[in-house]
Amino acid sequence: MDVKDSNGNILSDGDSVTVIKDLKIKGMSKTLKRGTAVKNIRLTSSTDAVECKVGKSVVVLKTCFLKKAS
Repeated sequence: MDVKDSNGNILSDGDSVTVIKDLKIKGMSKTLKRGTAVKNIRLTSSTDAVECKVGKSVVVLKTCFLKKAS
């Protein structure tokens, strides 16, 4: 099962990604701004979502809003 970011790059556990669009997260008062770097992602059973830690919260983000950090 290949999990790909918005550019088609293959993602794996422990990769770092960058948010490409401002995202409002349900249950949180703040938004994830464009360009925010997220480290140490975890793959889920779905091919279009990854789990990551933002601050002290664990959130699931869709891969169409992420790009692999270089």
